[in-house]
Amino acid sequence: MASRIIHKTGLFGLVLSSFLIATGCRQDMHDQPRFEPLEANNFFSDGRAARPLVTGVVARGTLQEDAHLFTGRVNDEFVTTFPFTITQDVIVRGQERYNIFCSPCHGALGDGEGAIVQRGLKHPPSYHIDRLREAPVGYYFNVITNGFGAMFDYADRVSVRDRWAIIAYIRALQLSQNAKIDDVPAEARQQLDGTH
Repeated sequence: MASRIIHKTGLFGLVLSSFLIATGCRQDMHDQPRFEPLEANNFFSDGRAARPLVTGVVARGTLQEDAHLFTGRVNDEFVTTFPFTITQDVIVRGQERYNIFCSPCHGALGDGEGAIVQRGLKHPPSYHIDRLREAPVGYYFNVITNGFGAMFDYADRVSVRDRWAIIAYIRALQLSQNAKIDDVPAEARQQLDGTH
């Protein structure tokens, strides 16, 4: 009987000690071994805990698969169409962004007579010259994104969709400054003539 009690007590002690050891060695996620940002680490040859990104890695949500939208090119050629439907709201947004970022140099009408010219800086080209009226919209996207000549790039200041909205507004400016009376619908033409 005594050996049975000792055996049960020993078995209970073994189970209890195993349980205590297992819980004592438990490691929660909030208490896991890790390195603080920019902490030194002798494991790696460069001595840094923070590892450089693997070549070609893309942050979540930033994959830019649509070349038309993100580069203004398809098959390495500038696109001639917009990557989304141009609505009145898009043109209004483009006008707002144009007035903020473009008009100081290119002028309110796109004629290159912005405030910088009055201050003696280089005169930008007018959007109404044949070369720029005939340029594909992808060309404008490339210039806004990467800059051209004295113009610096706006990629970090103007979002991709806003760049396209600005281009839509530039096209509206070009149309407004180069329109013929035949381009105006008949009912609007009567208003222009002053006859109803």
